[in-house]
Amino acid sequence: MTRPISLAALTVLELSPPEMVACAAEAGFSHVGLRLIPATPEEPRYPIVGDTTMVRETASRLADTGVKVLDIEIFRLKPDTRVADYEPALETGARLGASEVLVAGNDPDERRLSERFAALCDLAAPFGLSPSLEFMPWTDAKDLSQAARIVGAAHRSNAGLLIDAFHLDRSGSRIEDIATLPHEWLRFAQLCDVPTIAPATMDDVVAEARAERRFPGEGGLDLVSLLRALPPKLPLSIEVPTQTLARTVGAVARARQALAATQAVLAAVAEA
Repeated sequence: MTRPISLAALTVLELSPPEMVACAAEAGFSHVGLRLIPATPEEPRYPIVGDTTMVRETASRLADTGVKVLDIEIFRLKPDTRVADYEPALETGARLGASEVLVAGNDPDERRLSERFAALCDLAAPFGLSPSLEFMPWTDAKDLSQAARIVGAAHRSNAGLLIDAFHLDRSGSRIEDIATLPHEWLRFAQLCDVPTIAPATMDDVVAEARAERRFPGEGGLDLVSLLRALPPKLPLSIEVPTQTLARTVGAVARARQALAATQAVLAAVAEA
């Protein structure tokens, strides 16, 4: 494996964090992403922040398997967010060996969002963590250009911008615009595939993003061009929720399928 490839939490969200580590190891991933903070009220909540039994169990499984944590998520910046409240989660992520923090922008005041993102970067820096803002078309960092403005305004050396193949396409952003970004902003990327034609409504896009994506190479995205536009050997987080498939196929089998599909795309990149 020539680059870190991580099993994103959303791909196997039915598992607890220590189970995700075991799944990543069994499926052949070098890294795993852990969701310390649920993205929605409907998601399960685990005692995975602080000095808890589950944190210790997760750390033990990481040590036993050799799997490393790439990123922790999901850190939302909203109008009422108190950035300091995220310190325990950041401390836990550092304890588990993470290097990246996935951030969502949910504040319509772009100036305040940039200031809060900068504050999160400052809070994360002593832990050796780098927050990356992920643009999503239904949030207040809607596309690549807006996310770049927010990250640029934050002006922090550990600030990053996260490109997810899904959001790049569904936001109408362009692969060629990646070349305008400072290289150091690109800390890791998320990979998946989707049908060429987007759903008709934003609600349907959200549902597709959270529940029904396709494995890399099995949709209509030009992933070869995307990967060639990103820095070589950039860590990849494979985020492919497939809730329909999950009814009949277990987490390890789906994770293996996701990794095999990713490796096939990477082989195509090498040949291009």
